[in-house]
Amino acid sequence: MDRAGQVRVRAVVRDVVAVVAPAELVLVDGLALFDDATAVRRLSGRGGRREPLGFGLGEMAALVTPVVWLVLDQTVRKFAESAVDGSLRGARGLLRKALRRADEPLVIPPLTAGQLAEVRTRVLESASHRGLPVECAEAVADAVVARLAFTSAGAAPERREDPADGSPSGGS
Repeated sequence: MDRAGQVRVRAVVRDVVAVVAPAELVLVDGLALFDDATAVRRLSGRGGRREPLGFGLGEMAALVTPVVWLVLDQTVRKFAESAVDGSLRGARGLLRKALRRADEPLVIPPLTAGQLAEVRTRVLESASHRGLPVECAEAVADAVVARLAFTSAGAAPERREDPADGSPSGGS
């Protein structure tokens, strides 16, 4: 986990793939050699190369890794766009290019229940679009939401109110 309960997209991808499609860990580990933008480009087929991962997109269509990574990438970018003014984002990008710094790894902040539901829907849609069977798509979506919920819960304070007297009670 990174700062304030945030977790890297690639960490969530690896954790989910390890649970639902462990045979694809080789693909995840191979993509780990690249920055997030390059990994997304290769998984999405953008960037001009016909076979970005050493095999055709037809073989990749039914894989779990692209579903999870691409949906999480889109989700983080969507939530970031709503949180950051476009002009500030553009200025940061120009400065980063001028200084030739690599993009920071994408991190997922703690998500609300509504945002988790939206992520689940996006995973199901993407998995269906890529030809994953319904049972597999649901398993992937459930694993993604469980992993993200775990991260979000880890960021929350552990203190609860005692219903008897309203005083805080901790787990210690």
